[in-house]
Amino acid sequence: MVFLAIALASCEDVIDVPVQTANTRLVVEASLDWEKGTVGNEQSIQLRTSTPFFETDTNTAVTGASVIVTNDGDGTQFVFVDQNNGAYTTDEFIPVIGQTYSLEIIYNGETYTASETLNSVTDITDVYQGIEDGFEDDELEVHIVFTDPPELGNSYLMKFQKQGDLLPRLEVGYDEFVNGNEIDWWFELEEDEDTEEKEAFTPGDEVFIEMYGISEDYKDYIETLISQVGGVGIFEATPVAVKGNCINTTNAANYAHGYFRLTQFNKLSYTFD
Repeated sequence: MVFLAIALASCEDVIDVPVQTANTRLVVEASLDWEKGTVGNEQSIQLRTSTPFFETDTNTAVTGASVIVTNDGDGTQFVFVDQNNGAYTTDEFIPVIGQTYSLEIIYNGETYTASETLNSVTDITDVYQGIEDGFEDDELEVHIVFTDPPELGNSYLMKFQKQGDLLPRLEVGYDEFVNGNEIDWWFELEEDEDTEEKEAFTPGDEVFIEMYGISEDYKDYIETLISQVGGVGIFEATPVAVKGNCINTTNAANYAHGYFRLTQFNKLSYTFD
């Protein structure tokens, strides 16, 4: 019995595994999105800090920063007011298609800047359901139809969110091979990578759709993020640090995460028959 007790005790040795940590960085969620047909004056920018993977503190909101967006064409400045919860807001923004804007954030004595042009979005001309174009011949998919503008270089971000789902599905596209043509974009639910359960739309399901006109640089950025959403498996690519367009002009090594984007977008919903 004495021998057994010693053996059991030896199984309780604590093994210390060193875990790599990263520097805390500013995280910028600066998506100035203008819904087509609205004024677009109300905009919000979110600031927080990154946290180590095993950190349990969820209070990462950044307060006390200075946040200004400038219309580079006429110099008009839009001051985003600190709401003391990580949100900085304005109700005076004036969106102008094709205009370049600059973002300036001053936080902890350092200045972060970014620049982006407000991209337009074409109209959605039709939305319908089908079962022929998806990966499964007998499962419902939703289609949205639009005509790509004649000039080359239009990029799109699509959000599809089934009612009741916590997060939307994201897809991106570029008009390199379909420039100026009518486009029929379809979407169906796919297998959940975590549970390996197959999902499918059924009659009565409602799906919310948003279509954004985005820059090619932002398309490349969001494509990289989408490719890493599923995590890392044995045959997956190793995640890399994805840098956005926010540059720390005071200390380049202390770069920020996130992106400053300006887009125009359409939104609608569709209920399956």
